[in-house]
Amino acid sequence: MQVSVRDNNVEQALRALKKKLQREGVFREMKLKQHFEKPSVQKAREKAEAIRRQRKLARKKLQREGLL
Repeated sequence: MQVSVRDNNVEQALRALKKKLQREGVFREMKLKQHFEKPSVQKAREKAEAIRRQRKLARKKLQREGLL
Protein backbone atom coordinates (compact mmCIF):
# COMPACT_ATOMS: atom_id res chain seq x y z
CA MET A 1 0.00 0.00 0.00
CA GLN A 2 1.38 3.39 -0.91
CA VAL A 3 0.39 6.94 -0.01
CA SER A 4 2.22 9.96 -1.38
CA VAL A 5 2.99 12.99 0.78
CA ARG A 6 2.32 16.24 -1.03
CA ASP A 7 3.69 19.61 0.08
CA ASN A 8 5.08 18.08 3.31
CA ASN A 9 1.50 17.54 4.51
CA VAL A 10 2.03 14.41 6.62
CA GLU A 11 -1.32 14.66 8.44
CA GLN A 12 -3.23 14.50 5.17
CA ALA A 13 -1.15 11.51 4.03
CA LEU A 14 -1.83 9.74 7.36
CA ARG A 15 -5.56 10.32 6.96
CA ALA A 16 -5.42 8.86 3.45
CA LEU A 17 -3.44 5.84 4.69
CA LYS A 18 -5.89 5.21 7.54
CA LYS A 19 -8.82 5.42 5.13
CA LYS A 20 -7.17 2.90 2.78
CA LEU A 21 -6.39 0.54 5.66
CA GLN A 22 -9.97 0.86 6.91
CA ARG A 23 -11.35 0.05 3.46
CA GLU A 24 -9.12 -3.01 3.18
CA GLY A 25 -10.28 -4.25 6.59
CA VAL A 26 -6.82 -4.32 8.17
CA PHE A 27 -7.94 -2.80 11.48
CA ARG A 28 -10.84 -5.22 11.77
CA GLU A 29 -8.59 -8.18 11.04
CA MET A 30 -6.05 -7.04 13.63
CA LYS A 31 -8.81 -6.76 16.24
CA LEU A 32 -10.05 -10.27 15.45
CA LYS A 33 -6.53 -11.72 15.69
CA GLN A 34 -5.90 -10.31 19.19
CA HIS A 35 -7.50 -13.39 20.77
CA PHE A 36 -7.91 -16.97 19.64
CA GLU A 37 -11.28 -17.74 18.14
CA LYS A 38 -12.51 -21.32 18.09
CA PRO A 39 -13.12 -22.63 14.57
CA SER A 40 -16.81 -23.22 15.32
CA VAL A 41 -17.22 -19.64 16.58
CA GLN A 42 -15.32 -18.29 13.56
CA LYS A 43 -17.55 -20.26 11.19
CA ALA A 44 -20.71 -18.99 12.90
CA ARG A 45 -19.45 -15.38 12.84
CA GLU A 46 -18.53 -15.57 9.15
CA LYS A 47 -21.92 -17.07 8.30
CA ALA A 48 -23.73 -14.32 10.21
CA GLU A 49 -21.63 -11.68 8.46
CA ALA A 50 -22.46 -13.17 5.06
CA ILE A 51 -26.19 -13.14 5.88
CA ARG A 52 -25.92 -9.51 7.05
CA ARG A 53 -24.12 -8.55 3.83
CA GLN A 54 -26.75 -10.24 1.66
CA ARG A 55 -29.62 -8.56 3.51
CA LYS A 56 -27.93 -5.17 3.20
CA LEU A 57 -27.43 -5.66 -0.55
CA ALA A 58 -31.05 -6.73 -0.98
CA ARG A 59 -32.22 -3.68 0.99
CA LYS A 60 -30.11 -1.36 -1.15
CA LYS A 61 -31.38 -3.01 -4.33
CA LEU A 62 -35.01 -2.53 -3.27
CA GLN A 63 -34.30 1.06 -2.31
CA ARG A 64 -32.71 1.76 -5.71
CA GLU A 65 -35.72 0.31 -7.45
CA GLY A 66 -37.96 2.58 -5.42
CA LEU A 67 -39.91 -0.15 -3.66
CA LEU A 68 -39.04 1.02 -0.14
